[in-house]
Amino acid sequence: MAAKPVACRARVTAVRALASEVLEAELALVDPPTLAFDAGQWVSVPFGPKTVRAYSIASTPRVSSALTLCADVAPGGLGSRWFRGLAPGRDVEFKGPLGGFVWTAGEARRPVFVAEEIGIVPIRAILTDLDEQGIAPPASLVYWARDTGWLVYDADFRALARRRSAFAYHPIVRTGERSAAEELASAVDRLVTDVAGIVGYVAGGETAINRVREVLMAKGLERRAVKWEKFW
Repeated sequence: MAAKPVACRARVTAVRALASEVLEAELALVDPPTLAFDAGQWVSVPFGPKTVRAYSIASTPRVSSALTLCADVAPGGLGSRWFRGLAPGRDVEFKGPLGGFVWTAGEARRPVFVAEEIGIVPIRAILTDLDEQGIAPPASLVYWARDTGWLVYDADFRALARRRSAFAYHPIVRTGERSAAEELASAVDRLVTDVAGIVGYVAGGETAINRVREVLMAKGLERRAVKWEKFW
């Protein structure tokens, strides 16, 4: 069962760039000193009485005294400017954990993970958490990015595929004029030949989520067997 969200204060301990416009921030919990969460969840940062921004947790629950946030700062809006301004020693406040895009304990179905760019963050957390627990279900990951520089965590997934023979990694870099939604839908259509006993996890933009879901449902997968996390 997911933990109830609480108000938190944490201190930034490190910031690093994974790509030109993708940043990670390491946070050490101050109050409360620990936070229980499920891999795949996110936190909400307030910017006023009615303005918040959500950031996915890139780390796993194995360490409850710290967490890692990851964000695409390319949009350049309020949240992007805030994330770019993070630096070691700065205190931040947020509410969390939130979200139901998580792995269900005892899940017997074979997961097919599909990510569009920054949508990879919760999926990476889930896959890393399963690996750390020694759980290795037959799983596939289809991951799209505009170019190789945007395939953040690519090395992690390649290492996981070498270590876990039941895990298949399929990175896709944009080609021609086709949209991310169409390229992802085409890849899923090609790779998933039988939907019996599978569960889908799709994260990214709304268009890509809908197209991938349409492909899987056209093959006979029930709508409720596709979990999704919309980033834009």
